[in-house]
Amino acid sequence: MTAVAIQSPAGGGSRIDVRLRHLASQGRKALIPYITAGDPTPRMTVELLHALVAGGADLIELGVPFSDPMADGPVIQRACERALNQRTGLGRVLEMVTEFRRRDGDTPVVLMGYLNPVETMGMECFAERAHRAGVDGVLIVDWAVDELEPMVAPLRTHNIDRVLLLSPTSSESRVAEIAGHASGYLYYVSLKGVTGSDRLNVDSVAEKLQQVRRHSRLPVAVGFGVRDAATAHAVAAVADAVVVGSALVATVERHLGAPQQLAGALTAQLAELRSAIDSQRIIS
Repeated sequence: MTAVAIQSPAGGGSRIDVRLRHLASQGRKALIPYITAGDPTPRMTVELLHALVAGGADLIELGVPFSDPMADGPVIQRACERALNQRTGLGRVLEMVTEFRRRDGDTPVVLMGYLNPVETMGMECFAERAHRAGVDGVLIVDWAVDELEPMVAPLRTHNIDRVLLLSPTSSESRVAEIAGHASGYLYYVSLKGVTGSDRLNVDSVAEKLQQVRRHSRLPVAVGFGVRDAATAHAVAAVADAVVVGSALVATVERHLGAPQQLAGALTAQLAELRSAIDSQRIIS
């Protein structure tokens, strides 16, 4: 598959910047769904990306399967296993983004995964190929911020945002350091467990986000504990964006025996989340 170079949006800034600024100007919060590339099958991934957009996705986080997804709970671990069993590697994921861009040149796509596949490809090669495919940002879970600077130079060269993680245990000095390296948006992990945990405390999230915003003007997305419309509504009251992952991947898993129904199910699930998030604008 031949990659097609994707130009930055007119008027400057990345697709992520443009989308998040536009939403903020409307008083709206972003909905960011996550799915694992190659799950349930590689040929279905692009169809599912379009289904997420149809349901109201503002940005998409596309997971790059990895054999040891240490930050992910069992639902996403099983998704990675299914994808890897069908030979879904980083190169193939980039091909999926290229195909997605043939119909959608506006929705930002962030690749979320682990450092090993990127290092295997080579950071410079990865950044160039990702740019040509139409990737807008990367979120590498196991990036060490102390060793980050040499690795992000190729990403800056190719106008790819660096989305970095913050956690409840991040000290204020660490928040400031991480924020100084990030672009696009910051991703706040709302709890100390893995993805799909259900102990989200919105009051604690709100308190931590006040600290984050003292050190960065970037939008802050919250994820790792958003399971349903009620949780999405609550998080949207304090965050700039709501990330939903395990709940969507669980929907994929439930439809393994009926894949023809999956795209519609994801669109309906996103539409419910979209409505819950947008209702915050009404009551704010």
